[in-house]
Order: sequence, then C-alpha cells, then structure tokens
Amino acid sequence: MVCAARLLKQRTPSMARFGCCAFLAALFLALLPAANAQAPGVPTPVFHTGANLVLVDVVVTDKSGNAVHGLDKARFHIFDDGKEQPVAAFDEHQPPLAPPPEATRAMAARLAALPPHTYTNIPLYPESTAVNVLLLDGLNTPMANQQEARRQMIEYLGHIAPGTSLAVFTLSSQLRMVEGFTTDASRLVAVFKSKRSIAGPSVVLNHQNDSTQNDVENELNNMIATSPGESGPSPETAAALQQFAADLSATQTDLRVRMTLDALNQLARYLSAIPGRKNLIWFSGSFPISLDPDPEQPLPFMNVRTYANDMRVTSDLLAAARVAVYPVDARGMMTQTTADAAYSPNAARVVVSSGGKLVVHGNSMNDSSVVNDYQTFMTQTMEEHGSMQQIAEQTGGVAAINTNDFKEAVARAVQNGSSYYSLAFVPPDKKMNGRYHRIRVAIDGGYKLGYRNGYYADASARPNGHNPGAAALVSSATLHGAPPSSQVLFRTQVLAASDPELAGVHFQDGPAGDMANTLKGPTTRYIVGLQVGANGIQLTDLPGGVRQSQLEFIVVAYDADGKRLNFVDRSFAFGIKPEEYEQRMASGFRGRLALDVPAGKAFLRIVVQDLNSGNAGALEIPVNTAAK
Repeated sequence: MVCAARLLKQRTPSMARFGCCAFLAALFLALLPAANAQAPGVPTPVFHTGANLVLVDVVVTDKSGNAVHGLDKARFHIFDDGKEQPVAAFDEHQPPLAPPPEATRAMAARLAALPPHTYTNIPLYPESTAVNVLLLDGLNTPMANQQEARRQMIEYLGHIAPGTSLAVFTLSSQLRMVEGFTTDASRLVAVFKSKRSIAGPSVVLNHQNDSTQNDVENELNNMIATSPGESGPSPETAAALQQFAADLSATQTDLRVRMTLDALNQLARYLSAIPGRKNLIWFSGSFPISLDPDPEQPLPFMNVRTYANDMRVTSDLLAAARVAVYPVDARGMMTQTTADAAYSPNAARVVVSSGGKLVVHGNSMNDSSVVNDYQTFMTQTMEEHGSMQQIAEQTGGVAAINTNDFKEAVARAVQNGSSYYSLAFVPPDKKMNGRYHRIRVAIDGGYKLGYRNGYYADASARPNGHNPGAAALVSSATLHGAPPSSQVLFRTQVLAASDPELAGVHFQDGPAGDMANTLKGPTTRYIVGLQVGANGIQLTDLPGGVRQSQLEFIVVAYDADGKRLNFVDRSFAFGIKPEEYEQRMASGFRGRLALDVPAGKAFLRIVVQDLNSGNAGALEIPVNTAAK
C-alpha cells in the first residue's frame, strides 16, 4: 500500500471471507439462492469513509523462525522517520483453518457434478490471508539448478495445505505467466511436469565452465605456451584480450541485472491490482548487487557498477504493492570453486608490476592463482547473497540461502507470509510530495520482525514510477490470472455458438465483442450464460414497491501470453415486483453474452459486479479454439 491509502468500509457477505463448505454446499444445492438478509423494502446500508493511511504488514517470528500469533496492538510501536506514530488500525491475519474433510469432500463432489462446460466461483476452501507467487528465474539460474527446483516443487505440492493459492511465473528473456492463481494442487503439479515451467537457458548468464571469459583466458594460455625460441604475446596484446573478456562479462551482467529488475517491476505493477498481501517466492541464483574493481585487470576500475539504488527503487515498488519477496538461492549449498574436483585455474593473466609495467604471468599452477580464484568466488557469492537479503528485508520477506531443501523454504515462506499483523498510521506529513519516509517497527518481547522499510508520500490516485496506484475492484477482477473472487457468487455455462445445445437460439448478427473488428483470421463465437445468486445482491427501491438490482457482466478473452484479445461489458437492471420477490430470490438473476475469440489457446475471464454495492465475483477458464 502507498501512503495515501483509501479505506472503504462496506457491508460484504461474510461468506466471502469466512464461508464454510457446509453453508456453501447448501447454497449450491439451491442453485445459488438464499433468503435476502434484508427485509423487503429495507435497503442495505453502505458506509464509506476515507483517510490517508500508511499500511504496514508485519511478520513476527520467534527464534526458530515460526510465526507468532495472538499479540495485541499495545505491544507494537511504529515510527515514521524516527518519530513514533499512534497505531490507527490493527488486525491479525492467520492462515484459514481447512474446513472439515467431510464437508470438503461433499462440496467437491457437488462441484464435480456440474453439467458439462459449466463452472462456478463458489470457493472450495475459505479465502486465504495472502496469495503466493512462484517465480522460476532462468535468466540468473543454470539449467541444472532449475531442474532440481522443479523436482522439489512437485514434492512440495504433494503435501501442500489445502486451499493454498499459488501462481507460477518464469523469467528468461521475458517475464511469463505459466499458471494463474489456483488452489488446485494437481493442476500445479501438471504445470511443473510440463515444459511450460522450464524457463530455458539464460541468454546472458556466464556459466563457470562455458563462458566467454574462460574462452579468452584459454586462448591467452595457448598464446603464452609457445615453443622454445618463439616469443609469446606482448603484454599489451595479452592485456587487451584480458580486458575484452572482462568488459564482455560486465556487459552481460549489466544486461542481466537490468532485465531482472524490469521483470520485477512489471510483476509489482501486475500484483498491485490484486488486493491484500502477496508473497513472491523467487528462485534465483547469481544475482549481483554491484561489480567491484578487479585488481587482476589492467584497468581495474573500468567496469565498476552498483545497482543498489536501482534495487531499492524496485524493492519500494514491490513493497508499495504489498509484495513481500522471499528469495531462494536455486543453486543450493554451493561448493567452493577451488574445492571442486574439476577445478583448473586460469593462471595466465596480465598484472602491473611494481615498476608500472605490464607483465604476463605464465599458466603454471601456483598458490596465487588458487587464492585469487577463491577470493573471487567468496566475494561474488557474498554480494549475490547480499542482494537477495537486501530485497527481502526491504519488502518484509526472508531470504533462503545455503540450503538444498527448497520445498521446506517454500513451505516456510507460505506459512509465515500468511501469518502477519497489519498496522496502519496517519502520516504526520500531510504533503503528498513524493518524499521517501523510513519506517521502523518495534515490539515488546524481543521477537524478529519482517516489514517494508519505507514509503513514498504519493497520492494513491496518482500512479507513478514508485507507486503502482490502487486499482479499482473491477480492474483487479478482470486481470488475467488473478485469483477468483467470490463476493458475488455465480455459475456460468460456456459453449461455442455451434454447440447442439444452443440449436434454435438466436444470436446477434455481426461481430461480437468490443474488439471484434480488430481480430484477424478465423474466430469462434462463445456464448457465456450467467446465473447469479441473489444472496448478498443489493436492491434499491423504486415506486410501486418494485425493487431493482443492477449488475454488470464482463467477459474478457486473453491469449496465452496475457494479451487482451476481445471483451464485452454489459450492464443489466432487473426489476422485481412484490409478487415476484420470493421467486426471484430463489432463481437468481440471469444473463447471456456473446464473444468472438480467435483461433488458438485462450482464457476467458468472467466477472459479475453488483453496481449497487460495488462487490464483484470473478473466475477464469481456459478455452482452445481450433482454426477452421
């Protein structure tokens, strides 16, 4: 959350937060109807209040790293630029308890018994306090380490807590969504077993035994190893080759860092549209925070770079979107380069002598070569781990380094990232001038805390470079891959217009969808039938005792890369006469939309919004339109 956070307090169905499967099963059997909680003729009250608040999610853990529950507001102290501020709002979040197994099985059986091509956004499990994102970073991780991470993720998903919400992204040449948010562990296992979860070999990552740096150094070794009587390369030639290798390696590192930070910024902006806390579990390796002077190079300061400021900007953007980063070093417990059985030092190098001259050292095995390689490995590893710890600390997450147990690291991140306290305070500086404020949280009792380190004093309605802005509810509901929403419950049947079940049904002529005229190639028309449960729908009073609901039906088609293909957005007003009230409450509200979708794999995001209350329900289904 950014500084100018707008709070909206309104009546929402308790089922959306705490609903149990037994109640939902009964609701499902009645085809989503329920008696209106409000008596006929009495409008549902909606209260809106606004205030500028800074929201800080705080994870509290004990010495063993386990989440601490049951702490009260009085034990927390929050500081803005060193000055303590009163805690204006306080709430504890814990992972929801799984519903009784028999209720879960009964609900799953009923959902499985839906007619063909019929779906519902009725949740099988209670809503979680946070959602989780797995980012498999192939840009910074060797292929062998990627394969091990995927293997352990499959094992982890076999024991995952029911109802855990996960999404999967990969990063290679670009950021890709592999699977949107889902609580279906079997679906995620299938993703990890498929090629879709393979990010691929990095386009810019230098591997220890397959790098341009090694190629040039080997060539330098060959040039020095001349026959007796022949002269080797001049020091200037050798220095130029050595500097070329260092320059190329630095350029590749710079490109890799920029691509990684751009992807994290993109992910922050995407996740900012999803309400609540997000835990980003980032499998990566060899991500540096700086390029230090290399005393072994003729021009040691030529390739010096630091990415600390760029990383802080990215960390702040993630923190503003309530994204806590949990980096996991995908290389696991590493062996020192010099202790590897395949180790062979590149001893050929050019150094500056005490007299200021360039001198070529031969390629003999010597202690200085081993010491140099050892120091290089240790320095690089410390910087890479330091960058992971920095982005974790600045966003309120925890880095997992020097461990081979990836599934335990993910389980701990999911558990602790779903157990946190939300604190809010009124910023002392009323000026929304974009200035950065540092946050410090203290607690009585000596526990370890994880939280974001600061915020920019920006108006939430004005997105900018370090503030993604608050998204409207309907915007987040229509976002490709976002978690399903269940504030408004509905079920939908999605059929191709040519389906025999729709025989005799008349549809509109001409293109279907607001972007239909831009589509190229063959398309398939899908008919989306909607039935909305009346429970929780807010009604307004009209003359003559008529009550009215106002619903907005939206269907958005996305391609496999998340690009919007087509959409349709229609509003419907349903008037209910007094004598029709009971029947309408039992049958709900119905609508039908048509949408043209081009050939290929696509996803339909289906949203229903109650315009009177602002609540929304959403789900996403895949379709595969064959070319004709």
